[in-house]
Amino acid sequence: MNLLPHSLTLIGLMALAGGGALWAGEPPPEKAAPSVKPTAQPVATAGVAAQEPSRLYILRPNDVVLVKVYQEDDLTSQARVAQDGSITLPLLGAVRIGSNTVEHAIRLITQKLGQDYLVNPQVSLTIVEYGKRRFTVLGQVARPGTYEITSDEPLNLLQAIATAGGYTRIGNPRKIIVQRLVGDEKKIFKLNAESMAEDKNSKPFIVLPDDTISVGEKWI
Repeated sequence: MNLLPHSLTLIGLMALAGGGALWAGEPPPEKAAPSVKPTAQPVATAGVAAQEPSRLYILRPNDVVLVKVYQEDDLTSQARVAQDGSITLPLLGAVRIGSNTVEHAIRLITQKLGQDYLVNPQVSLTIVEYGKRRFTVLGQVARPGTYEITSDEPLNLLQAIATAGGYTRIGNPRKIIVQRLVGDEKKIFKLNAESMAEDKNSKPFIVLPDDTISVGEKWI
């Protein structure tokens, strides 16, 4: 393991072609490119195919990631992202990568390793397993229950209600309440889904994991 004098600066992020994961630092020799387990889901290469959603995927709690440092096998670590967004890595301890893109998370880990421990660390991060993201719909919908957000695309309120089968006969789209936990604080949003559906220019309300949506009743 190479110790880094504090006067050195980090080398910029570069891609390792064909490695199956995103790397930071100088590219290692092609013949030494690390293999990726078939079960792992590789992320896009920095600077290549920027339109691929995996490059900009935002890491979330319960995602499982594999972090490797080139030529430092003892620093390889597979970890599940905790609810506070952190993972525990050798040398560094807890590093908060949640709510960051994959690319930003690699930059963060590279910077921390380069500050005190390694010369020009070359870090890769592979998503091994995507964490389940769920929301709940209660009240006057056809199929009340808990559902999984299966796409990386944002899910809006109207789509979430449709997932639960839409409104019952007495369901009131003007009386929607969304409960959301932000940190330790519970937030309540009172929404009118009818006006959202009618006004195509209105900004959609995006449903987040662990939101609870309640549909009220019409006055009959």
